[in-house]
Amino acid sequence: MKNHRFFVSYKLIHFRKMTRFITIALLFITSFGNCQPDYDGRRERMVKGQLISRGIEDRATLRAMRSVPRHLFVPAIAQQKAYIDAPLNIGQGQTISQPYIVAYMTEQLNLKKDDRVLEIGTGSGYQAAVLAEIVSEVYTIEIIDSLGNQANNRLKSLGYDNVTVKIGDGYLGWPENAPFDAIIITAGIDHIPQPLIDQLAENGRLIVPVGPKRSTRELTLLKKRKGKIKKRYLMPVVFVEFQRDKNE
Repeated sequence: MKNHRFFVSYKLIHFRKMTRFITIALLFITSFGNCQPDYDGRRERMVKGQLISRGIEDRATLRAMRSVPRHLFVPAIAQQKAYIDAPLNIGQGQTISQPYIVAYMTEQLNLKKDDRVLEIGTGSGYQAAVLAEIVSEVYTIEIIDSLGNQANNRLKSLGYDNVTVKIGDGYLGWPENAPFDAIIITAGIDHIPQPLIDQLAENGRLIVPVGPKRSTRELTLLKKRKGKIKKRYLMPVVFVEFQRDKNE
């Protein structure tokens, strides 16, 4: 009987040890599985290391770049890279621009709270979200249906109700909602579309990468004063090609 009690006791102790081991293992796996990357920290490091250190000073722009969750505007497979100092592929041959370029173009537009802004080239919707953090209304046009629809759903789900997305040819602008206080073109083009210049409000600003196809472009800032356009070249940049509707 003693040997039998010892055997039962040994099995009980062994069972308890195994139970504790399994419980600890499950807790570790659960904790590890629930551990999310520190995207807020990465975003703050992006702002300080990539933007402020390179001369971005506009408070509204910096606040917007701190607020918009860039990792939610890239494919899931690329979320770990969302805050690196580089553009990222978003599919359909398109990219989400380098954080510094997004901030720089935004800052150069000298935006005000009550501005109405037109964006040509919605892409992932990230630039539109940054603009929406600063101004009252954003109108954005995307020629690729799938990207435009995805961006629209993403922006709405994140609460950007002041952004209106349209699928269409951005070259023609959005005349029914013109004039615009600012226009931003996020694709490289060999000339500045006249319809967009026409849709600029008095004292309006337009920023666009201009230059020959398959080459480095000059980021160019236009300002309209008393119906006249003044241009200023800012820096060389590389962008995806501006696309047009072949039926237009």
